[in-house]
Amino acid sequence: MTRERIVVVGDIMNDIVVVPDGPIRVDTDTAATIRERPGGSAANTAVWLGSLGAPVDFVGCVGLQDQRAHDSVFRDAGVTPHLHVAADLPTGTIVILVDGQRRTMLTERGANRSLSSAAVTDELLTAAGVLHISGYSILDGFGVPGTRELIDRAIAAGVPVSVTPGSAGYISDFGVDAFLEAIAGTTVLFPNLAEGELLSGESDPARIGAALRERFEVVVLTMGADGLIVFEGKQATHVPAPTVQHMVDPTGAGDALAAGFLERWVRSRDPVDAAKAGVFVAA
Repeated sequence: MTRERIVVVGDIMNDIVVVPDGPIRVDTDTAATIRERPGGSAANTAVWLGSLGAPVDFVGCVGLQDQRAHDSVFRDAGVTPHLHVAADLPTGTIVILVDGQRRTMLTERGANRSLSSAAVTDELLTAAGVLHISGYSILDGFGVPGTRELIDRAIAAGVPVSVTPGSAGYISDFGVDAFLEAIAGTTVLFPNLAEGELLSGESDPARIGAALRERFEVVVLTMGADGLIVFEGKQATHVPAPTVQHMVDPTGAGDALAAGFLERWVRSRDPVDAAKAGVFVAA
């Protein structure tokens, strides 16, 4: 029997999204739309998977004061949460300043730093069709040893692994070689152009994909409004992004894309078909 349950592990955040009405004025007020909402790359992906009807478990870490609220959000979305609590740390928080397709993020990782790879139990892996890891948890929690331990356990259990790298800035701080060592054995990698360039040492999308394909079975190189390119074997397939009528806030679009891809891929194992589902959900 094909296992279709998806286990997502990684960051959970309290997002504060700021969309200014115009250019930010220094030392005075700028009118803006400001909204608080739950977020985090891994948490976003899990909730999108739940909205698509996929059976999904989410493993993450929050501050004590937010456990009940986040647990409720996941369950309402059809996600089974496995939330660990860092009693001495706040839930991670990020302030996101949105300017069209550009975003500036001010981040406190908080309780995410306390998440251990051991939180993904062997019991969860036994039922999983795929394990999805947010790169943020590799960079500020698991490190190389913890990530290696988790991926090796998944491989031993016959579970393919997918990874979203997370942040070019964080990867640069962590070390490219260390990050690549940590995620060796990953089946599906979802880098954006900046992350792909950093991890491959190449700048052209075709060269980025070809270089990363030497390390990973499937590479899904995302390019925002230009869609994505799927690299598998010697094939490179461009999948255009659907046209949207009005772009309000691109935050989390990559997480939604990963969810759309994985929900389809865990059943079909067809990366191009899955990529088409991914760009639709992202849009």
